[in-house]
Amino acid sequence: MPRTDLNDILRDNAAGDVAGNGAASDEDAAPGSDGASDDDWGRSQPEARVAAAGPEGPALPEIGETILEGIPETAERQDRVRYLADQVESLLEEDQAELRRTMEQYIKHMLEIGASDIDMGGPGAAGQVWYRIDGDKRPDEAMGTDHDLDETDLLFLSLLDREQVDILFEEGSVDFSHQLPLKGQDGRRRRFRVTCYFDYDRLALNMRAIEDTTRPLGSLGFHRAIEQGLMFRHVRDGLTLVTGVTGSGKSTTMDAIVDANNHDVPAHAVIIAKPVEYMHRSDQCIIRHREVGKDCRTFKEGITQALRQDPDIVVVGEMRDPETISAALEITDSGHKVFSTLHTSSAMETIDRVVAEYPPNEQERVRVRLADVLRCVISQKLLPGLDGGRVLAKEVLWMTSSARAAIKNENVNEIYQMMWEGGNLGQTTLEQDLNRLVRRREVSPEDALDFANNKKRLKRLLR
Repeated sequence: MPRTDLNDILRDNAAGDVAGNGAASDEDAAPGSDGASDDDWGRSQPEARVAAAGPEGPALPEIGETILEGIPETAERQDRVRYLADQVESLLEEDQAELRRTMEQYIKHMLEIGASDIDMGGPGAAGQVWYRIDGDKRPDEAMGTDHDLDETDLLFLSLLDREQVDILFEEGSVDFSHQLPLKGQDGRRRRFRVTCYFDYDRLALNMRAIEDTTRPLGSLGFHRAIEQGLMFRHVRDGLTLVTGVTGSGKSTTMDAIVDANNHDVPAHAVIIAKPVEYMHRSDQCIIRHREVGKDCRTFKEGITQALRQDPDIVVVGEMRDPETISAALEITDSGHKVFSTLHTSSAMETIDRVVAEYPPNEQERVRVRLADVLRCVISQKLLPGLDGGRVLAKEVLWMTSSARAAIKNENVNEIYQMMWEGGNLGQTTLEQDLNRLVRRREVSPEDALDFANNKKRLKRLLR
């Protein structure tokens, strides 16, 4: 069957919007600062105004070329970017939309080739457009090999509003969400998580495609006891941490947990994230999505405000600092079921990281409090699969009285053996799970060893 061209889909969607009086429903609107009006694509046959991609990638529209030609010779480094930002802000909306549509051709290509991320701009990209497919990030020559820094700066700025530009120059980076009028499997527009930042005084951008469906919790391979522990119906309080490096599937796991609860029990869930990624439709649960920087100023404020919003489940996108960690511990201590993430690679490292975020004179208090409220730690990695794609490997700690005592007594190293011997409770070390995947011929022994935290243990298991 021939692959459907995305421009054909765009035309179909535009026609559908016109047939429906051109109004997007609330569920189609992105919750974040998308930097683009929902009507950009349906207003004036935009596909006819977008230059086709050539050997050097999508061509910059005439208005873009005019702006670049007018850059003062004396403007250098960030002053050059500031000039471009001012020019974009002064454009008519239809001209800004034309620049955005040029940028969105790179994004559509990401979907066409099945990439999870796009990286471009800044000196580091070397004039190329990089896509991540199955964990590997490589340049795609079809999208151009010699992009000018002024060109990419201009395209990125077309995605930002005034407030986001101010944050970019003040903090050196800005996070936001963006959407295309391409309908995903859930019938809603495809959304993307974006970070725009300075790379040696020029702009760089990373954009990640947000999944348009959630995975069933049962497909992630958790023991039945752990699945029940993640459900509000069975365990109504406590802190669960999903951890791993960037790109390890934390968001996918979190969304699967939220979705499972949403279809299982009448409750109220509040999601606090920066930016909001997957938009859950309320079913059994009322689900609120609150974006940091838009709906609340900080994670800490969002968590504190949630205490007055009568939630049962609170999802904190990331515990980034002591203030957020303290707020998450407080709302958990008040009897709520809380989920959050950390960039750690094992259960033991997770516990140590939380405690180490505080000054030495506060660590004992935090250690005791963490031991009391922590319910589960899921540390995960994605490995190359033998049949292509990527395979989830995970370490799971379910808190027992022995594990709580080990944390309080600063004997965190004992927890590894507890997980090793706790299979009847659904616990597993990463090495045990990697061994399982090798035995099932889902991953290679070589890749398993590369991803193991304890290579000696795994080597003994693989003998």
